[in-house]
Amino acid sequence: MINVALADDHEIVRNGIKMLLEMDSEIQVIWEASDGEETLKKINTNKPDVLIADIRMPLKNGLEVASDLKERPDIKVIILTMHNESEYILKSLEYGADGYLLKDTSKSEFIKAIKMINGGQKYYSGDISNTIINSFTPQSTDKVSAGEPKEYPLTKREKEILKLIYNGVGNKEIADQLGKSIRTIETHRFNIMKKLEVNNITELLKKVESEDLIKLF
Repeated sequence: MINVALADDHEIVRNGIKMLLEMDSEIQVIWEASDGEETLKKINTNKPDVLIADIRMPLKNGLEVASDLKERPDIKVIILTMHNESEYILKSLEYGADGYLLKDTSKSEFIKAIKMINGGQKYYSGDISNTIINSFTPQSTDKVSAGEPKEYPLTKREKEILKLIYNGVGNKEIADQLGKSIRTIETHRFNIMKKLEVNNITELLKKVESEDLIKLF
C-alpha cells in the first residue's frame, strides 16, 4: 500500500484528488493539509510515502516544502499544479521534487507517476520533460532560416489552443472542446502570450501570420 498525503489550500481540489487516487486499491490518502506549515507538522507525526503538494499555498508554498524535505529521501514529493512555466519546473528540480505534474494530467498518468516515484524513479509529464531537456540543451544563436518559424517553447497543449485562438474560437468553446475549465484555458492563453512576447490578441494574431507560426500547428 502506498500512503499518500495531500497538501493544497483548496478543499474541493483535495477531495477530488483523494477520490481519484483511492479508486486504485494500492493507494490510500492518510491525511490532508491546507498550508505548508501544517504539512510539515503532520509529516513529523505521520510520515507518508508520497506527498502531493500544490505550488501556491499559504505560509510555505509547495516548492519550499519540497526544499525542507530534500534531506528526507524516504518521503517522495510530487508538485501538482496548473503552472507550466519553465521557472517553476526548474525550481522544482532545484528544490528536490521527485515529480512535476499539471492538474489536467489524466487519471492513468497520475496513478502511474505515483507508483513510479514511490519506486524510486522521477516522473515529469511529457510537456514538462521537454522543458527540462531544452533547459540543458545549448540553444543556437543563429538566425532562423528563411521560411522556418522561430522556435518558441510552446507545449503541445499550448499549440493546440493557439490554433483554436487563431481560428477565432473563444475561451468557453475551447474549454468545452478540450474538456477543461475556462480558468485553465485562460491560464494557457496567458502563458502563450507570455512566451510569444505579445500583449494582446491583436499582436498575437499578427505574430502568427508574420512569422508563419501556422507551421507549428
